[in-house]
Formats: sequence, structure tokens, C-alpha cells
Amino acid sequence: MMENIVLEASSHTPMVVFNHSGRLKMEGRSFPENVSKFYDPLISFVTEISSNCVVLDINLEYFNTASSKKLMDLFKHLDANNNVQNILIKWHYEEGDDDSVETAEIFEESLFRTEFRYLEIEDATL
Repeated sequence: MMENIVLEASSHTPMVVFNHSGRLKMEGRSFPENVSKFYDPLISFVTEISSNCVVLDINLEYFNTASSKKLMDLFKHLDANNNVQNILIKWHYEEGDDDSVETAEIFEESLFRTEFRYLEIEDATL
């Protein structure tokens, strides 16, 4: 049985909760100094997970280009995992953040089995 991954958020990395039950979550900012060191264990996790349904909540207020490439790797490995029947990515974005939605749509177009659901975050500053 693989271990769950639980990482506290830092100033450069998001909070991560990857549970072998299929509930996965990333939240915060992603521009780690060593993007491979941060993302490779997450990619290994989604490659090995076996679950009827995986729901991945992505709520990243900012991620750099290197993180974007690793997110694409993560999504592709999850999408290719035949031990998962249903895959849903819940993409959270702030109102008016068209760049975030466009990036997610590019990810979605590259995947075969993964469903995306776009969820607008209410502006917390109101």
C-alpha cells in the first residue's frame, strides 16, 4: 500500500494532500526551487494509484512555467493510469482570471479520459 502524501504549504510550494482513496488536492502557490524534486513524487503517486474514482482539486493562485510543465506531466500520468476508472479535475480559479482557465483548457485538450470542472472562487476581499 502506498503512503498518502501530505505536504504543508510554503512560500514557494502548495499544500498537497494526495490520499490513496482518490481524493487529491493542491492549493497555494507553486514555484519550487527544484521543480522535479517537488513534483516527481506526486507524479509517481498518480502513476501507481488504484481507485475507482480520482478527484483532484487544483486551487493554485500562481504557478510558474516549470510548475505548469510538471502539472501537465502529472495530469498525463493520471490520465494514462488504467487502474483508475473515472478522473475529475476540479480547477478552481479567481473571477476574471482568464489565463488560469485558458491554461486548464490546454491541459484538458491534451488528456483523453479526464473530465474538468471549472469552479470560480468568490473574491474573498469583498
